[in-house]
Amino acid sequence: MEPELITYQKFNDAALANELAELLDEHHIPYFIQEETSGFDPSLVMSNATVDYAVKIKSEDFEKVNQLQKDVEGKNIEGVEKDYYLFSFTDDELMEVLTKADEWSAFDVVLARKILTERGKNISDADLAAIHEKRIEELKEPETGQSTWIILGYILALMGGVLGLFIGWHLKTHKRTLPDGEKVYAYTEQDRWHGKVIFYLAIAGTIVGVIYKIWPAFKSDY
Repeated sequence: MEPELITYQKFNDAALANELAELLDEHHIPYFIQEETSGFDPSLVMSNATVDYAVKIKSEDFEKVNQLQKDVEGKNIEGVEKDYYLFSFTDDELMEVLTKADEWSAFDVVLARKILTERGKNISDADLAAIHEKRIEELKEPETGQSTWIILGYILALMGGVLGLFIGWHLKTHKRTLPDGEKVYAYTEQDRWHGKVIFYLAIAGTIVGVIYKIWPAFKSDY
């Protein structure tokens, strides 16, 4: 059975997605580009529909592609202008770029390291590996503070609403992908338990609601 292709990176510009695809082709890394239209996000906030281009690869290839992008950007930074915004960052701010590399482009991460080196603060490969490992452990920690959604989910579930079903399903199943390709549950075990209860309550509430609406018509036939 072939490994599942999961989202490695999303772009709002097809040209950027194709640029990454060319790198993957060059190194014979299997991938798939999927267009995704989003008009409703997991936090249930309506937004204008936009098209994203999700480049999907095998989870086992994440680290390899991370390094390939850094290698490419290592060449691109040589000609960067000194008015590029990272040059105005303090050492601590540049270290934060390295620490939270998953929130920055590969170009910015490589350039941040280069600027620090030029300022006499050498960051070795071993240092980066340790920083990366620590960041992965931090990202594995589930999100807390879902009480508002849990309460709302119970209310909507008992009312038989589809939104209650969605909230329950989201709380109990939602996972996030780490920079190394591993997928972990986004919420705590307790919140996922509440999500499961909300999900099944919503199903029951929906069934009861449907029966309540059709029961008068059913009785009239008799």
